[in-house]
Amino acid sequence: MKKTFVIFYALITYAVAELIWWGYMLVTLQPRRTGMIMGEGAMFVAVFLIGAINLHRSFNKERRLQEQKKNFLMSVTHELKSPLASIKILLQTIQKRQLTREQILDFIDKSLNDVERLDDMVENMLLASKIENQSYSFPKASFNLSVLVDSIVNRLQISKCDCNQQIIEAEIEPKVEIIGDKFALTSVVTNLIENAVKYSSPCSSVGVKLFSKDDKVYLQVADHGIGIADEEKTRIFDRFYRVGSEETRNTKGTGLGLYIVKEVLDKHQASIRVKDNRPAGSIFEVTFGLT
Repeated sequence: MKKTFVIFYALITYAVAELIWWGYMLVTLQPRRTGMIMGEGAMFVAVFLIGAINLHRSFNKERRLQEQKKNFLMSVTHELKSPLASIKILLQTIQKRQLTREQILDFIDKSLNDVERLDDMVENMLLASKIENQSYSFPKASFNLSVLVDSIVNRLQISKCDCNQQIIEAEIEPKVEIIGDKFALTSVVTNLIENAVKYSSPCSSVGVKLFSKDDKVYLQVADHGIGIADEEKTRIFDRFYRVGSEETRNTKGTGLGLYIVKEVLDKHQASIRVKDNRPAGSIFEVTFGLT
């Protein structure tokens, strides 16, 4: 890509130099037509520069996409290796050691959690691919969103902190019904909560609220983590986009979660906005219209 930029700028420099030279030659040979030559030359330069700027932007966009794809492949590799290594160690321990029934059940439970993590990641990649290829139809039906959110909160709940505290604090209004694609919206809720947990400090609370008001349904996921800069708030929904480089980033992820969230909500005529939490962190607020 760097070599392409060098060639691109060299060609632009050569073309401008040639234009100036030929303009000078024409003015020298036909001084009476200086005005016309200058006018046509200016028009040509303007068109040329507009084309060059657009081409430059295309190169930059392609370069950023390639970098994001590189980070995506690296992050997927890391995401796959971690749970697989954990499952392997747990199963080898069960195989090679004499454990109590309670220990075996605990190791199996941990292995199943890692399997669910892998399953979520695979589902994300498949759904993102179908969205990109426009091969997913988003079949909609009426369902209980309260039950869905509650089940996801219970599955993602973490209780490994001091005093065995639960870090996901949920306020879920019962019997909230909406019309939508239950499978796709499951991915939306899962991604939002997982993101909140991921970017929060250990044992920091995450708030999940579901309620209806004024013929609308609101889902809020709030964390007390690192927050999101204003200039990043629109870009975080781009495919593969993640802040920083994969070599130096501490948080895990593929850069597909929020892309899926935005695309799925667009298909449901729902909106999402990111607000600053106080004193720190972010709030993702999803709004569904009741139809």
